[in-house]
Amino acid sequence: MACSPQTIDSRFLFFGYWQKVTLMLLFVSSVSFYCADIEIIALEPWSELKRIGLGLLTPDLFATEYLLQAVWQTISFALLGLGLGLLLGAPLAVFYHHPIVSMSCAFIRSIHELFWALLFLQIFGLSPLTGILAIGLPFGATFARVFYDILQQTPHDTSLSLPANTDTFSRYIYGHVVHAWAEIHAYVRYRFECALRSSAILGFVGMPTLGFYLESAFRQGHYHQGGALLLLFITMIATIPYWCRKSLLPFYLVACIALLPAIPSVDGSLIWRFLSHDILPPMFQSYAAPLALEDKARLFYDWLSLLITDQALAGMVATLILAFAALGVSYLFALALITVGCRALTGTFCAKMSQPALLVLRSIPEYILAYIFMLLLGPSMLPTIMALAIHNGALIGYLSARQIAALNDNSHSNGRLDGYAYTILPRIYPNIMALLFYRFEVILRETAILGMLGVVTLGFYVDSYFAEMRFNSALVLMCMTALLNMGADLLSRRLLANGSLSYRLC
Repeated sequence: MACSPQTIDSRFLFFGYWQKVTLMLLFVSSVSFYCADIEIIALEPWSELKRIGLGLLTPDLFATEYLLQAVWQTISFALLGLGLGLLLGAPLAVFYHHPIVSMSCAFIRSIHELFWALLFLQIFGLSPLTGILAIGLPFGATFARVFYDILQQTPHDTSLSLPANTDTFSRYIYGHVVHAWAEIHAYVRYRFECALRSSAILGFVGMPTLGFYLESAFRQGHYHQGGALLLLFITMIATIPYWCRKSLLPFYLVACIALLPAIPSVDGSLIWRFLSHDILPPMFQSYAAPLALEDKARLFYDWLSLLITDQALAGMVATLILAFAALGVSYLFALALITVGCRALTGTFCAKMSQPALLVLRSIPEYILAYIFMLLLGPSMLPTIMALAIHNGALIGYLSARQIAALNDNSHSNGRLDGYAYTILPRIYPNIMALLFYRFEVILRETAILGMLGVVTLGFYVDSYFAEMRFNSALVLMCMTALLNMGADLLSRRLLANGSLSYRLC
């Protein structure tokens, strides 16, 4: 018997908004996982895993040359890059409501720090400027967006109570910034942790940070040395509250600037050549054959079409497949970690034991995790999916555990799985999804650069073009990665807005 539309609607009322979004997410992720290349290529992964595990258990810190210098360079690039990001992002937050500013910031932060590093390497070489700018530019765009979101939620009645002759700057500081200072301060502290991770992986493109020595140690099979460096980096992240205090920041900044390696002189003609020749399409370069404008336009169209159809589209499809597969696995892994770490369900011991595990898993950058897994399993999408899921799942689990701890009425849970599912999980689930969809933008950025490890995503083609010194093609593909990330950001915002949630970068 045919059912009326009203009857059909009433049957599906038990599916709430987030249940529908979750089912859609799991469906898309399952299809992507099925289409992904997850073949294990390594011949003996278990023997290699045994060697890596033995290296982690018996680390050798003294085997690394220039260790203290690498640690200091990692901190220096992170601090100075963060400082540059604040200098750029704080003023831009005031004008972020202008479409040109917001779109420009969205474009800049959508390009990963490693891509910026590859670009600046062509201009400044292995100079400290390369590392600082590679971190500072995307961080500045991120700060502009987040500070704007934070300040928009401050009360507006305070500025109305100020004297009528108060200048605009004072009105802005005392009417908005003061109210949000604690939240801004907490976010800047978190971004410093992110800056340390970004600074470390800059070593994979030749910068003298911990990542450079870590990559060399694992590539050569020196796992005792690599394990020591990995443990040192995790310790550095875990002890930030102890060694990075506000009273010490002026000393650190002065020391970072004073102890930076010498900045080599930059030939202005080389910069001009890069901007006016190398990044231009071949038909518009200065050494190109003289042609009519119509012929150049036709050649440009043919060049761009071939680039998009041969590399960009294939790279974008692979990037999306990998990102959606990693998003689904991240969701499942985060849900498992949150459940295990819930004190009301698993008890105090499991909750306490989960905290250091979450710290370790979220501290290791995805790029380093993917690199290690590729040594074990070979260059397929499986190592990158595992790396992205572990890092992002642990981060979501860590933030959700803090939210569970802040709940006031956990006593209503009966200590069983059904009590957890009915009294605790529904209260934190919208925020879990908010974190997940924000992390999707991050996963997409990371997926693109993981192509530099051999997976055929957009980053694979970008890295290849940089290696071939075809900077014009690399720049086009970098723009494609930015547009892809901007689209993911818009999709995430729409899904969260429909669910009556606002979120910000975290």
